[in-house]
Amino acid sequence: MPNASAEAFAPATVANLGVGFDILGLALREPGDRVRVEHRDQPGAVITDIEGDGGKLPRDPEKNTACIAANSVLKTLGVSSGVAITLHKHLPLASGLGSSAASAVAAAVAVNALFGEPLTRPELLPACLDGEAAVSGYHADNVGPSLLGGITLITGTSSDQIHNLPVPEGVYLALVTPDVAVPTAEARAVLPKMVNLHDMVAQTGAVARLVDAIYRADVRGLATVMEQDCIIEPARAHLMPKLIEVREAAKRAGALGLVISGAGPTLCAVCDDEKVSELVAAAMKNVYDMVGVQSTARHTRIAVKGAQVLRVNDRESP
Repeated sequence: MPNASAEAFAPATVANLGVGFDILGLALREPGDRVRVEHRDQPGAVITDIEGDGGKLPRDPEKNTACIAANSVLKTLGVSSGVAITLHKHLPLASGLGSSAASAVAAAVAVNALFGEPLTRPELLPACLDGEAAVSGYHADNVGPSLLGGITLITGTSSDQIHNLPVPEGVYLALVTPDVAVPTAEARAVLPKMVNLHDMVAQTGAVARLVDAIYRADVRGLATVMEQDCIIEPARAHLMPKLIEVREAAKRAGALGLVISGAGPTLCAVCDDEKVSELVAAAMKNVYDMVGVQSTARHTRIAVKGAQVLRVNDRESP
């Protein structure tokens, strides 16, 4: 017998980590999306309400990432009943923080909890990918860390191809999100179709050095190498307002490096001190304030744990 309702949280993510396009990502302690699901006798998942999206997200069950992921879990479980979904969006859309992935992950985890958590987190991965695919393609650089937490190396779309890397203790992050949407499709459209051999060697070497720095907990080293993307950032830089100025301001405030988060326009600075990360966040926001661009800045850390069940109400509860 399913529970009456369940609620889950899925964290925002920073994909790519500069040089690791589509193969590296990390989870953030905050912000994230919440999904509440309630059992209903009719089959399938439906959207009851969405809060925080400004009316922009589709309510159509075949187009909403949370609904698609929820339906995928229901199908996997082989249940005949359905769920009603309330989605609490705390992530801006098209922001480079894995917004669509967080919604899909939170929905999958909530539905699984509603039925007593019969599936493990890795077993929920296909459902989360189904939801993400509706918006930005069938890849796990956001879904992986949001679902599983920490820093993930993604070499495919099955659970055995997502590898958790150690989380260095001294990493603090400062992020700024200007109020400028950069849809993933647009950010992918500007990428080069061919890469020359010199750049390929440089990029693969940088990824190897980044993984090495992560394992050695070398915060300065990982921040330095994250900035050495010679393929993706040059192609996307024109989509990120004031990228150069924000990077310069972040470093003057003490940041060790700054990269585009996912497809952008969120920019993520790496620091080695909590107070410094707070100052860096303010300095980055000030750049946008000076030119009249609305933005949101925050400082946070890497979330070791991924999506979490917040509460479950059984049928006997009031």
